[in-house]
Amino acid sequence: MFITIQPHQFAQYQDILLQMYKLRKSVFVDELGWSVDIRDGLEKDTYDDFGPAYLVWINPQTRALYGSMRLMPTTGPTLLYDVFRDTFPAAAALSAPGIWEATRTCVDAEAVARDFGGMSVNRALGLLCLATGECALAHGIHTVVCNYEPHMKRVYASYGARLEELGRADGFGKRPVCCGLFSISESFVAGMQSALGQFDPLYRHRLNVAPQRHDLAA
Repeated sequence: MFITIQPHQFAQYQDILLQMYKLRKSVFVDELGWSVDIRDGLEKDTYDDFGPAYLVWINPQTRALYGSMRLMPTTGPTLLYDVFRDTFPAAAALSAPGIWEATRTCVDAEAVARDFGGMSVNRALGLLCLATGECALAHGIHTVVCNYEPHMKRVYASYGARLEELGRADGFGKRPVCCGLFSISESFVAGMQSALGQFDPLYRHRLNVAPQRHDLAA
């Protein structure tokens, strides 16, 4: 099940958020070697203090975490503007209520393979991306912007996720960092559903509740 956790729900889902910060450390620090903030063994940075929304993939019975993504409105502080400003043209206006930034996307490869019949990491990431599209559509978000390494554009395409690349820049590591937009629509979601063979809705507004339109708190 995929749900969003908003700031007013952080206490209710504290156990899931703790798993998320641990997973992020495991993926981004231990596996990928990123130089990022670590707090008490958790990967948690300044942007987590600004009250983002988190899209999480969980087992509703055990509350075990399979994957997560951080979603932030571009009307406030973002990595996009604060760190990766050189990755998109100066004329591009990416700060608006309907444009949200997606960062810190990760899955627990071992847990996914164990509980979903050997599911691959790529398929798990594809389902997380599809759930993001469903979430954005449900909450009136028309554009999701992200930064990524060049090879990820092919990976996104394999999920059926159409991506418009705005630009790229060097100086952030071994590879260039790109900036791209996902334009969210019914056809965007349908294209991903077809590519992944996943036609049942993935996203729920909260545990045990069917999908419904509801604006995310900014």
